[in-house]
Amino acid sequence: MRLTNRFVGILIALAICFSLNVGAQQKTADAERSLLDAVNQERRSHGLNPLRWDDALANAARKHAQRMAEQRTISHQFPGEPNLLSRARAAGVHFSWLSENVDEGQNARAIHQSFMKSALHRANILDKDMDSAGIGVVERDGQLFAVEDFSKAK
Repeated sequence: MRLTNRFVGILIALAICFSLNVGAQQKTADAERSLLDAVNQERRSHGLNPLRWDDALANAARKHAQRMAEQRTISHQFPGEPNLLSRARAAGVHFSWLSENVDEGQNARAIHQSFMKSALHRANILDKDMDSAGIGVVERDGQLFAVEDFSKAK
């Protein structure tokens, strides 16, 4: 009986951990989708074509967002980390041009608003030559770390 109670306790603990992880993954996936929707809404309002989602670019963005969350700071490149071009190539992205936005915030809306207030980030979002996007979001301690990678696909 005692072994069964321990086993049930372990199963309950695993189920709780799993559900928390699934909830966190859903939150970051929702934030990624919200950021892409916001980018494409901005582009449409300026007469530009929406960007296509690129899974390889999103994987590169997620890895960099994870690195930012681990460091608890935003940066386009950390010491010892490959640069954007190398990260994209390693992820299998086929491109002729790349750009990147990085930020952190409480939610996707706040992050997008921050990007639009910055001339350089805004220019990346509204770059008429870009046709693809991959977005990565990682949560740490209630803060979202976001990377928007844009490309002109080959």
